[in-house]
Amino acid sequence: MANLTPLTSAHTPQFRRALLAWYRQHARPLPWRECPSLYKTVVSEFMLQQTQVKTVLPYFARWLEALPDFTALARAPESCVLKLWEGLGYYTRARNLHKLAQTLVARSEIPRAPADWRELPGIGPYTAAAITSITFHAPAAVVDGNVVRILARLTADATPHKDGLRAVKAFTPLADVLLNRRHPGDHNQAMMELGATVCLRRNPRCEICPVRGFCAAHRAGDPETYPRLTAKRMEQVAIARGWCLRRGQLLLHRAPATSRRLADMHELPTADQLGLTTDELARTSPLTVKKRGITRYQITESIYAVPPPKPLPADLRWVPVDGLDAITLSGPHRRWVRELLG
Repeated sequence: MANLTPLTSAHTPQFRRALLAWYRQHARPLPWRECPSLYKTVVSEFMLQQTQVKTVLPYFARWLEALPDFTALARAPESCVLKLWEGLGYYTRARNLHKLAQTLVARSEIPRAPADWRELPGIGPYTAAAITSITFHAPAAVVDGNVVRILARLTADATPHKDGLRAVKAFTPLADVLLNRRHPGDHNQAMMELGATVCLRRNPRCEICPVRGFCAAHRAGDPETYPRLTAKRMEQVAIARGWCLRRGQLLLHRAPATSRRLADMHELPTADQLGLTTDELARTSPLTVKKRGITRYQITESIYAVPPPKPLPADLRWVPVDGLDAITLSGPHRRWVRELLG
């Protein structure tokens, strides 16, 4: 590879070779890459949506042990599926994965084309391209935030984009041009690997990048300025919650089965669910204050010691402390409960 080679159509084969050679030598030994299968690829792709690899690893191992294939997953009750997913967040992914398994098991033939996969539960363009290119060698390029970052830097494309979805759409044609059609699965995994380990959002490791010779942003010395995405405007949200512990039992709220995000899951009750106002709770000091971010929301949650409401609302239930492991609590709430229990 030449030291400084603009990424033109004439040099695309060199780019592909350099990327693929690097990947095959430096790819992390991730469990879904060892003895790969369609099932492992599907489960890993669902888990990795908006979640880091290091977080996914223990969940993936437990999942495969409990639900080793599509048939086992399809037959499992939803409560078991959600329990295995507990702590990963974005529980719609787990429900969609469950529905997907049931759909595939009911079919006489597994679809192989990206367009057919996009018709299945929980499958978008990125996931369809990843699954079909890795498993069936379909010539479909994956494009997510990591890939957008790589492509924007390779071309020093300073076009401003209002959000990630618009950037993905804008860079998809270039991803399609660069795709190695002889090895589409490895190419896509190489792009994902490059974005996750080398072409980082902050402090990119250009000195070890296998394609830096093709990178216009590297030549200009300002890779961190790409891509040009409008900063998300975070909305501040304050939530007051109650902590009610009585005779070894904890009062929790159970979301209805119709809830889009937290169906049948437990959390500490909010002031409204307790029949109290936030001001009434705030008359005392909170036991603890927790902060977390979800999509565009920055949430501050204050937890106060409260007496139980009378009468007890139907959506609140007493759960024995020694039985908390048997129910599904949202990840942050399980951490908070453990902390407050000492």
